[in-house]
This record gives sequence, C-alpha cells and structure tokens, in this order.
Amino acid sequence: MADRGIQGGDGIDTFPFPVELSVGGVGMQVGPMGAGRTWHADAPLERVHRIDFHVVMLFDAGPVRHMVDFSEYEATAGNLLWIRPGQVHRFSRTGEYRGTALTMQPGFLPRSTVETTGLYRYDLPPLLRPDAAQLAGLQAALAQLRREYEDAATLPLSLHTAVLRHTLTAFLLRLAHLAASSAPALHRRTDSTFTLFRDAVERDFATNHSVSAYADALGYSRRTLVRAVRAATGETPKAFIDKRVVLEAKRLLAHTELPIGRVGAAVGFPDAANFSKFFHQHTDRTPAAFRAELR
Repeated sequence: MADRGIQGGDGIDTFPFPVELSVGGVGMQVGPMGAGRTWHADAPLERVHRIDFHVVMLFDAGPVRHMVDFSEYEATAGNLLWIRPGQVHRFSRTGEYRGTALTMQPGFLPRSTVETTGLYRYDLPPLLRPDAAQLAGLQAALAQLRREYEDAATLPLSLHTAVLRHTLTAFLLRLAHLAASSAPALHRRTDSTFTLFRDAVERDFATNHSVSAYADALGYSRRTLVRAVRAATGETPKAFIDKRVVLEAKRLLAHTELPIGRVGAAVGFPDAANFSKFFHQHTDRTPAAFRAELR
C-alpha cells in the first residue's frame, strides 16, 4: 500500500485498496482476520478513517463492537459486517476480530453485477445476522472464493480473474439477498425511481437539497418521487436528503479540524448561521456542541 492514506478534501483520512498486496494484483482480497492486520502500517485500525473499497467481515467469534457512521454495532460468531466505500468507521480497541475478511475494489465487478447486488445500498444496515441456512450458504460461497483466490497458479491471470469475478458475484448475490431481507419491511420495496433518486442524492447532496430539482433532473413529477421514496424508506424525499446531509456534517465535525463555517459550506450551506440552525433542528445540538462531545 502507499505510504500514507489519502487526505480527502474534507480532511478525513481515506485509505485506498491495497492492490499491491493482493494475489496477482486483482481487485479483491480474501483471508483471515487477526491481530496485526491493517490497511496501512501507520494507520491503526482503531483510528477513525474511511476506505475507498468494500469490506465484508464474517465473524467466527465475538462479541466485537465496531463503529460505522456514528452507530455502534456488536457482532458475534456467525454475523457479518458490510462496510461500503466512504463510510467512516473504527475498529474496536479491545475486541478480538476472528473470522474471514473480504475486500473489494470498486470497478472490479461489472456494472450489471454492481446494480444487481446493491453494492452501494447505503440505506441498508451494515450488520447482518443470517439464520443457520443462510450462514451455511455464505460460508460455503466464501470458502470457495478463498480457494479460487489463493490458487493463482492453475490458470492464466486473465482466466483466474474471470473466475474470481464469477465466484465473487455468487457470494455477493447471497449477501445482497440477506442484506435486503434484514432491512425493515418498508426498505424491501424498491423500484428504479427510488434507486435513481438515491444515487442522485449520494452524488449531489452537497450542492442540491431541493426535492423539486431532483424530480426535474430525473424526469419525474414531484408526486411520483414522493410515492417512490416513501414506499422504499417510509420517509419523504426531503427527509432522505436531509439525513444524508446531516451524516456528512457529522463526519466532518467529528473527524476533521475544519471550522464550522467551512463544514456548513461543504454540505451546501454557505451561511454558517443557516447551517447551525439546520443541524440543531435535526440533532438537537449545535455543531459546536456535537464536536465537543466527541473530543
């Protein structure tokens, strides 16, 4: 891996996929979790950071507490944690991580697979608790993926990579089904309208907070967009946008030294007073109070 993580424009360290440590340089890794594992020698896993790749951890033991975007999740044997690119997270200082870790570089899988498996469904919970049958299927699929990953000598690199993509897809289809079925009932009903809206918000939330503007850009009426978002999430489109803005503001307040005015500007509020009012409305705390609680 590079000597240092990437210092993002928002000041949060973002660590890239360690492609030089992967077998054959392919865009994924799979192997055991354990003491001493890190994305980078100078970046202890218990330090808050972001990564620009996916991580799926299947636990053989526990409990382990892991923070993802300001929520603490407790994982134990048979649970999975799925952390997506851009999410702020922190490993436990005291928990003992045992099991198998899969990392995936964005772009390793084709677009159709990314859409089918919901790789960027940030609205789904990161902690997954499969039942016995689901766990057996996931364990078998992950074990097969690990065997294919470690067998770099049998096939030419191009075929080896193709086999890995297909085997990884099989595992992710099982994982995506589990993630979707683990969400509250309202979250299970999605359609292309909501998917397009969700992707547009993820891309443009820092500059666009207008429901009407999103509806116009996507070619839907405001009423159609409201129905689709409410069916998928139980929320209004405005609440969905605001939740994403608040999350990013929390990330910046907690993990950077940016002045509060600049934090507000980074999430679409050029006026610091308007940002403070918005943040207080959604969190019952001022930006300064929220930052102080975490320092």
